[in-house]
Amino acid sequence: MDLADALRNAFPDHEPEETVESIEEKSFDFYVHTTPTLQCCYEKRKGKATTVIKSYQGTPADFKKLASAIKKKFNIGGGIKSDDIVIQGDYREVIMVFLKECGFTVKRVGG
Repeated sequence: MDLADALRNAFPDHEPEETVESIEEKSFDFYVHTTPTLQCCYEKRKGKATTVIKSYQGTPADFKKLASAIKKKFNIGGGIKSDDIVIQGDYREVIMVFLKECGFTVKRVGG
């Protein structure tokens, strides 16, 4: 018996909800632009791996919302420093996929 069977036995009256969101249905709180291309870079800062997102063209409030959305989506730490979003760790691939789903054009830069 797996976990799904155990849950069905424990809660026989529960009807699971189908919640599948497509990208077209989502509305983002930040401005999505297509030019210029966002740069997703890998850097080492103080000996630790970081992912840096550069070249965002938008308001500072939208910039903060984008950084917050990335951090919440992947449960990772980071912040904003000198017009760049700095994420702790090497998360280039998943962040690039997320940004492309949002409608941005993204370029991988560095290693």
